Amino acid sequence: MKYNPDSHHRRLIRLKGYDYSGHGAYFITLCTHDKKCLFGDIVHGQMKFTQYGEIVKIEWLKTFEIRKNLALDEYMIMPNHFHGIIIITDNESDGRGTLQRAPTLSNLENPFPIPYRP
Repeated sequence: MKYNPDSHHRRLIRLKGYDYSGHGAYFITLCTHDKKCLFGDIVHGQMKFTQYGEIVKIEWLKTFEIRKNLALDEYMIMPNHFHGIIIITDNESDGRGTLQRAPTLSNLENPFPIPYRP
C-alpha cells in the first residue's frame, strides 16, 4: 500500500513529560529510505533475508553483547522495516535491573490532548 497523506495520519504518541532517556522498555520501528525492500522478501510466509537483512539481525544481537545495560526482547525484521523491543536497565554490569514503568493512560490528566480519530 502506497502512503497517502490524506488517509494515513501519523499521530504523536509520546507521553507528555515522560523521560524517554531513562531505563524502561521501548518499542522501536526503523524504516528503510523510501520504504525500499532492502532487508529481504516474504516467500511462502517466511522472511528470506538479503545481505542487508542479515546485517540488521547480526547488529541487533551484537548491540546486547556490547552494551551491558540493554536487554534483548522480541524483534522482527520485515522487508522494508524493523520492529524491536529494547529494554534499558539501570545496571551496567549484567544487563538486568529494575525497570521504570511508563505511566498508563489512567495515570495521566489528559491522555489525548488532541481529538482521537481512528
